Amino acid sequence: MKSLPILTALLLTTAPVLADEIWISNEKDDTLSVIDIETMEVVRTIEVGERPRGITFSKDYSVLYICASDSDTVQVMDPETGKILHELPSGEDPEQFVLHPDNRHLYIANEDDAITTVVDTETRTVVAQIDVGIEPEGMAVSPDGKIAITTSETTNMAHWIDTETQRLFANTLVDSRPRHAEFVKDGTELWVSAEIGGTISVFDVATQTEKAKISFEVANVHPDRVQPVGFEFTAGDTHAYVALGPSNHVAVVNAETYEVEDYILVGRRVWHMDFNADRSQVFTTNGVSGDVTVIDVASRKPIKTIKVGRFPWGAAFRPTN
Repeated sequence: MKSLPILTALLLTTAPVLADEIWISNEKDDTLSVIDIETMEVVRTIEVGERPRGITFSKDYSVLYICASDSDTVQVMDPETGKILHELPSGEDPEQFVLHPDNRHLYIANEDDAITTVVDTETRTVVAQIDVGIEPEGMAVSPDGKIAITTSETTNMAHWIDTETQRLFANTLVDSRPRHAEFVKDGTELWVSAEIGGTISVFDVATQTEKAKISFEVANVHPDRVQPVGFEFTAGDTHAYVALGPSNHVAVVNAETYEVEDYILVGRRVWHMDFNADRSQVFTTNGVSGDVTVIDVASRKPIKTIKVGRFPWGAAFRPTN
């Protein structure tokens, strides 16, 4: 009979190793697709509230927050079981949100109400509602947690919120229909995409002044179809990968020179994306084609297309080890 230590060692060596995951919200199916990063296959499909869009994990990845836009709620899910634990008050039509570095407060864009709602995820209460521009969508929070940003699609502004007072302290104009915002370079810069304007505006955070504007031109694609929406940054914030909507391309932008270095063909109407753990691969959500394109960052080439649900929208990385 084998000794207990040998049996234990055998069990450990034969136990399955769980791969990291990319979670995708499917806007038209009211589901989430969970992609195993190692096999690049969908391993789970989970039903959620109506029209899921923005998704984000808590800092320890123990819960997933889901903007169920047509259910007018933020759902809180246990990612291990796929069960909805409870719901949070969110205001009407939550679209995107961002979790504060304190891992407690969610800043939520309420598209129909022209407000940003701040929710305490522990007490499950609304702690503030801040008037912003018409059709707010994009949300960002600075790494130090002192500033939150809401972009308003119709007002064409980025609204700067002091998170201590929950009040606006600045409004900056951007091009038409801003959709997404990100703080980069240790919070010294803010990038805001303008879908119809076809640009990204780069702001100096200390002064809230524009320091650069990035434009895009895709060969053999009409300029009206080049619509920057979501974007994410590679390791060290050296490059931005920008989803260009119905142009069906992702742009690669040098974050130091603000020059576009490459365009990568992906699925139809690319919306958002997220990276794997070491940021060597990026997974894009392609709404119209209902799939996810996997891009190898080193070669800047698509290496896999993964079929998910109808109109995939948001993407969120989850480590499992």
